[in-house]
Amino acid sequence: MNHGILLDIDPVALEIGRFQLRWYGLMFMLMFWAGFFFWRHYLLRGGHTLETAVKILPWFMGGLLVGARLGHVLFYEPARFFADPVQILYFWKGGLASHGAVIGLLLGIFGYTRVQKMRYLDILDRFSPSFAIAAALVRLGNFFNSEIVGRETDLPWAVRFMRYDGGKIARHPTQIYEFLLGIGVLVLLIIIDRRAGKEQHPVGLIAGMGAVAYFGGRFFIEFAKEYQGVDTGWSLTMGQWLCIPFFLTGLAILQYSRRNNNNENTES
Repeated sequence: MNHGILLDIDPVALEIGRFQLRWYGLMFMLMFWAGFFFWRHYLLRGGHTLETAVKILPWFMGGLLVGARLGHVLFYEPARFFADPVQILYFWKGGLASHGAVIGLLLGIFGYTRVQKMRYLDILDRFSPSFAIAAALVRLGNFFNSEIVGRETDLPWAVRFMRYDGGKIARHPTQIYEFLLGIGVLVLLIIIDRRAGKEQHPVGLIAGMGAVAYFGGRFFIEFAKEYQGVDTGWSLTMGQWLCIPFFLTGLAILQYSRRNNNNENTES
């Protein structure tokens, strides 16, 4: 008898006539709402206006969708899409990469800070809690969709995904691992922010800690995740290789934050 919890959830959460609300879409809407809630809170706390907070939305959505789609094309299925480039535009058919979404968000936020004449690292600090909750909720949507599954395991909390492989293999619920990682990073950032004096903390501290904690954790979760996309030719997966530069960037930001704080203390 197969062990593990059998998951057979209909991806459609609500259906009224021709209208369908899917679990992934529901999680995406919740991600948008929760992310904006935290973003607004931290931006208003810094003395900015609600209007300024709202102005990030087109930069956020544009960077998220374009980055996620191009990330999937370049990192996971380049041969397929370059053979038929028109398919790159069909993002609604699936194929979004989280690492590409992060790159798109970083570029979108950069454009936002240039237009609003804000300090980039300061805005990344204020946006980092939103990123953590968004990353968590997206993975919960993936769980309901039975996608981005884990490798085979005999652990007691293993899950058999009926809509992935007919529930034949008990797998790591890596979507839940990443959901818990995102929630954990969110709690960590809130605690660090409060203990560091909220508006008095060194610029870059929250963004740097967020990147190190999330992508460091994500690197290890990838060991339990089913292989995706191209073969890297190494023992590490593509997802792990993509985590490394974000993790190192987080360390660099923390180093900059520490030095900047030390310089300010010396000058004072």
